Amino acid sequence: MSATAAEKSADRDPVLRICTYNIHKGFSQFNRRMVVHDLRERLRTLDVDLVFLQEVQGLNLRHSRRHADWPSDPQHEFLAADVWTQTAYGGNAVYDHGHHGNAILSRHQILSSDNQDVSDHRFERRGLLHCEVKLPGMAQTLHCVCVHLGLMAGSRRRQMEALALRMERLAADGAPMIIAGDFNDWRNHADDLLCRRLGVVEAFSATGVPARSFPSALPLFRLDRIYVRGFDVKQAKVHFGQPWSRISDHAALTADLEPRS
Repeated sequence: MSATAAEKSADRDPVLRICTYNIHKGFSQFNRRMVVHDLRERLRTLDVDLVFLQEVQGLNLRHSRRHADWPSDPQHEFLAADVWTQTAYGGNAVYDHGHHGNAILSRHQILSSDNQDVSDHRFERRGLLHCEVKLPGMAQTLHCVCVHLGLMAGSRRRQMEALALRMERLAADGAPMIIAGDFNDWRNHADDLLCRRLGVVEAFSATGVPARSFPSALPLFRLDRIYVRGFDVKQAKVHFGQPWSRISDHAALTADLEPRS
């Protein structure tokens, strides 16, 4: 980490800065350009501690043949290099020439990771990537879940039920928790289930509704979310418009979290 980045990190301690971002497999909107190198540089400007990524390309043999500068490493490792020392990946969609799924990048130690298959049908593969992270100065383990829910309302309901059941079982007694990702939940049903069942708070709840995050040029739909438990949200921001709209069709969301004592 550069001296400037280290100073920024020190200045905001003990605040934990997080980001969630659907990266569209490293391609711009409508797949016009391969932008994974631009994506890596933009992510680093956010100076975040934890990154929750969706549509991460773990392997794609076709793209590696078509693009001379296609990274040789899986996208989550390429994006994390020299900044986020810990990574976890859960491949959900598997095909002849590769696979993609969710990933978590962390500056702090990932103690464990598990990817639960919550696919509702064979045409739409989905998973819950659950990591336990050790934060300095925090006695309890932080539970992090990166999600990308289905396009159909019925699928999302069943997937959110599976998420709630999992976290009720594995993160009981009010353990700190962050659930972030692309919920595809433009009608905001997630608040009703997750807030009631898990006691989480949506990071943008101070405005009364989740943030608009899609499309990234001028967001209209509230698809992406950050839910937290055991933290106070100090600031939450939507990163949209130029240059973000050149990278993905989703906006990136960030939040600054302060652990509750």
